[in-house]
Amino acid sequence: MLRVGIIILAVLCQNIAPSGAFNSHLISGKSCFVRGTVTGLRKSNNGENQDDIAGADVSDLGLTMEDLNAPLPKELLQGITSSGYESTTLIPDSGDRGCAWEENPDTLDVTLQISTLRGQPAACLACEVTETTATITAFGYAVWSCVLRGQAVAGSLNFKAEEGDDMLPVMTLSVQKADPSERWGGFIAQVGENSILY
Repeated sequence: MLRVGIIILAVLCQNIAPSGAFNSHLISGKSCFVRGTVTGLRKSNNGENQDDIAGADVSDLGLTMEDLNAPLPKELLQGITSSGYESTTLIPDSGDRGCAWEENPDTLDVTLQISTLRGQPAACLACEVTETTATITAFGYAVWSCVLRGQAVAGSLNFKAEEGDDMLPVMTLSVQKADPSERWGGFIAQVGENSILY
């Protein structure tokens, strides 16, 4: 039987009083209330504990390192949405943030603003998605592509291109993930080497 334990260390404001069997310690200038014994604290000149913590005694929880290293149950990750930005260029450390993504349990919603497509009319842009790649075309020619971070359901693409600020088209797309329990953690694994514009 898998035992999942969650250890919560609550950092509380100075004006909240501890209750029960909690001990108060000053860590990084804030009161911290810990249940059990905290060892390795050193006293400051005014007698308060400082943040040189060597460890905490949590033996009463009955946890082992195997319990803490066990993968989280898939049910725990259901309903969690994550989001972030990625670069759409092959130039290292460009920081263009041209890909904004939001990952849901079943789908990945993406907004692309590829700087090298500036001036292209939104009506000429299209997108094709296979199980592992995405390709943007302009007037029927592939101009940008990428390898996906996970497997998508082919044919599940919803795509829309609109005119954006400064003549930079805004493309929004949504793809369905082949395995809803798999977390992609982003959209672009690698920008395509064969992209005409990057």
